[in-house]
Amino acid sequence: MDFSQVLLDKIDTIVKNWVEAVDQDGQIEAANQLTYEGVRDSLPIVLRAIATMLSESEDSDIKTLVQKSLEHGVLRAKQGYEAEEIGREYRLIRWVIFSTLEQDMLKGSVAEVLRACRLIDTALDEVIAQCFKSYVNERLQELEQLQSQLTLTNQELTRLVRANQDNLSHLAHELKNPLNSIIGYSELFLRQQQKNQVKDNSANLEHIERVLRSGRQTLRLINDVLEISRYEAGKMKLQPTRTDVRELIKNVVEMLEPLARPKELQIVVDGDRAPEEVITDPLRLQQIVTNLVSNAIRYTQSGTIQVACQTLADDQWAITVCDTGIGIAPEFQAHIFEPYVRADSKQPYLPDSTGLGLAIVCRLVKLLQGKIDLVSQVGVGSTFTVILPLAVKGELSENNACA
Repeated sequence: MDFSQVLLDKIDTIVKNWVEAVDQDGQIEAANQLTYEGVRDSLPIVLRAIATMLSESEDSDIKTLVQKSLEHGVLRAKQGYEAEEIGREYRLIRWVIFSTLEQDMLKGSVAEVLRACRLIDTALDEVIAQCFKSYVNERLQELEQLQSQLTLTNQELTRLVRANQDNLSHLAHELKNPLNSIIGYSELFLRQQQKNQVKDNSANLEHIERVLRSGRQTLRLINDVLEISRYEAGKMKLQPTRTDVRELIKNVVEMLEPLARPKELQIVVDGDRAPEEVITDPLRLQQIVTNLVSNAIRYTQSGTIQVACQTLADDQWAITVCDTGIGIAPEFQAHIFEPYVRADSKQPYLPDSTGLGLAIVCRLVKLLQGKIDLVSQVGVGSTFTVILPLAVKGELSENNACA
């Protein structure tokens, strides 16, 4: 029995069955955002390399096996896979290969089957080892880049804090937990590496993931604080240009749809009455829409989020974001646009919340010479309406103007 040829003949079947198994598994969340080709990656090439190991007449293509495994680890890191998701992928690969070849293996001799199983297991073990090696290196590079960003951002934060001491104590409290996590896990990881006594990389990968998550949260919080500080210091300048409102809203919704998908939330856009074109700062407008829609997703567990846009009288236009979320009690509505104010003080911030989103929105709306209104009912949902002029007062940047 030539199991090398059997494997070559069934590569397409193995790949198809594996992608379906990953899709149906439900525990590899990162794969839900990928296309068929994105999940498949270089598996056919790896399987062909494994086939050379089963062949008694060909030289084993170990070089290709190692190269594609290293590339796969880098790709999975960039695609946002967790370490356990990669491990689960490879368990499914092993299961699919043997289940697909099972009937053919029953036709071989005991010696032939043992040899094939041993070589396939050996090849897959090498693939997993090389994949995790490159995955860890890619994560470490991301950690170094994040550290550099935090260092640069911290320098700017230091300069601005000297001119603006408001909310400094609250900021220090919010930064304490993620910074402690970053410092603690980083020190633990470095000590383990220095001792060089770590045989299982899974614990280190978990430490790296925690550091990265805490670092990203800290960076997001710092950037939000800097945004407010720039506004308060009068350093935030408008750059008005002709802007296609419908296209801008469409881009924001497409960017945020992956956040709504796990909750099965539907984002409905109504732009039929939107102005064809406005003169505004597109970056600041995009920040407003992004914050309002992401906030609606964050505090809505089921139902629909509606984004509507319409032209008003007196050279004005409005954008409305309506959700079916938890709502805001009347006593909190007057303060909801203040930094760090929560709709319910008994509940902590959500993991990805900085408590500054609506404060930033309020300041950006004022910067764009508009106003924002809120209508909300606890348990029913909230509606934020931003009213802006069709043309902000200021110099129009002809270089950025649409033709």
